Amino acid sequence: MKSVYLCRVSSREQEQEGYSLSSQERLLSEYGDRKGLIKTKVFSFAESASQKKLRKIFDEMMLYVKKQDIKIIVCEKTDRFTRNLRDLIGIYTWLEEDEERQLHLVKDGLILHKNARSQEKFNLDIKVVMAKNYIDNLSEEVKKGQKEKIERGWTPGSPPLGYKAIEFEGKIIHVKDEQYASVVTRMLHLYASGNYSVERLSRLMFSEGLRSKKGCRILASRVHGYLTNPYYYGKIEWKGKLYPGKQEPLIDKDTYDKIQHILTNNCTPKQSKHTYLFKGLIKCEECHGTVTWERHKGILYGHCHHYHDCTQTVWVKEYQVEEQLINALKLLQIRNKRIQGWIYKAILASHEFQLQYHRKVLANLILQKEQKAKQLSELVDMRTALEIDKEEYTIKKNKYKADEEKLETAITKQEKYEEKYIKLGIQFFEISQHAKDKYDKLFPDKKRMLMNLIYSSITLNQGKVTFTYSRAFQILAKAVVATNSSKLEDLVKLPKSIFELPEKISPMLQSPHYLSSYTDVRRRRESNPR
Repeated sequence: MKSVYLCRVSSREQEQEGYSLSSQERLLSEYGDRKGLIKTKVFSFAESASQKKLRKIFDEMMLYVKKQDIKIIVCEKTDRFTRNLRDLIGIYTWLEEDEERQLHLVKDGLILHKNARSQEKFNLDIKVVMAKNYIDNLSEEVKKGQKEKIERGWTPGSPPLGYKAIEFEGKIIHVKDEQYASVVTRMLHLYASGNYSVERLSRLMFSEGLRSKKGCRILASRVHGYLTNPYYYGKIEWKGKLYPGKQEPLIDKDTYDKIQHILTNNCTPKQSKHTYLFKGLIKCEECHGTVTWERHKGILYGHCHHYHDCTQTVWVKEYQVEEQLINALKLLQIRNKRIQGWIYKAILASHEFQLQYHRKVLANLILQKEQKAKQLSELVDMRTALEIDKEEYTIKKNKYKADEEKLETAITKQEKYEEKYIKLGIQFFEISQHAKDKYDKLFPDKKRMLMNLIYSSITLNQGKVTFTYSRAFQILAKAVVATNSSKLEDLVKLPKSIFELPEKISPMLQSPHYLSSYTDVRRRRESNPR
């Protein structure tokens, strides 16, 4: 009589090793030979009651035996056949439809059919209930272990790309993966810049060596998952809730929030067949429409598209626009090297005042955090003494925890402020002095980033470019006009000590009341500090 064999292992690892499946199939084949059964097909799979997708194979087997009119199903034992009541009801229904249908459970010594004795059916029911209890208890223990691991600050399961699992003091923890951590960090910062779409970012990272476990390009959908994963800034998302994690972050909270803003507001650049240098950067001065770029006979032209009423008729070549903007970069350069050195020192000196203020803010935040921790401790004592009920305790606890988390974020930001603030000022000044020299060496996308950084708006009027510097560069441009003035030529001949910044800072200016107005105070000081 025709039959099918069902071989099942408890885990995917056992299925890949093959030992359990092969031993089961050999046992069932020997049993079938003794009973005179004809094997038509063997269904082998790893299945768990919690993995719904893998149950598809079991349902395919039941559909196969009905379609091919197979009368006998052979399995090793009850818990290999089913571990839930739904399948038990399904097999009873299948047996009741035909008296010739049978279920053989080899190691249990059971042969179930429509007219089987009640004791045999009872034995099957008991074994299924016991198998279900085993699975339920196993699931309960796994969830308990997962919860404990999350409370300790570690995520259950495998870490995301950029991290790896290692054993430390008998426990599995997650640390940075030296191979991919820097690449993933770069990917997140590139998207936060707002200059890349998810698809373009996926292709760029593939060209820079980022690969999946199989060595393939990571698709845009998977990249999107990485961009939305809070794990990279130190949190663990589990069943819709965020928990504090102990893993070393790859980015800060501000960068993560910026990424989410770009994703949710749909403001990333779209994939385009043509990527031009000034695409979307220049407006028509008359109608304020975006200048359109077209290529004719190998030359790229920009012109107003006349979506609004406009009298502009000139088509300007791309290199002509580029030349005008490059020449504008010269206006930011300070010709006198000695004055450049003074400004550089002034930047460092001004940072010291700002840093004093932020250090005071940091000390205040740490004090507030300690107060919150004390309040939380007192709240626990009140609950232990039954002075408040569980509901009030939960509400206040969540509030204190939320406040503590905000303070922790603010503290982290202030701790990083000192280094970032100094670097930002120095980089800003260096960009302004060397922008023209570095421009020609940049790739088109970097050129666009430089243009966005220096210019807040660029307009076109009959082929002539008009621009407005961004706020920071506006201030610098005014200073450059003054420092490059011919009136300053004689000043460089005076003794160096006259123009050097003082070693010590006025005690009055160190007062917090003067910190906010420090820039104005410094500007009104005499050139000779003596």
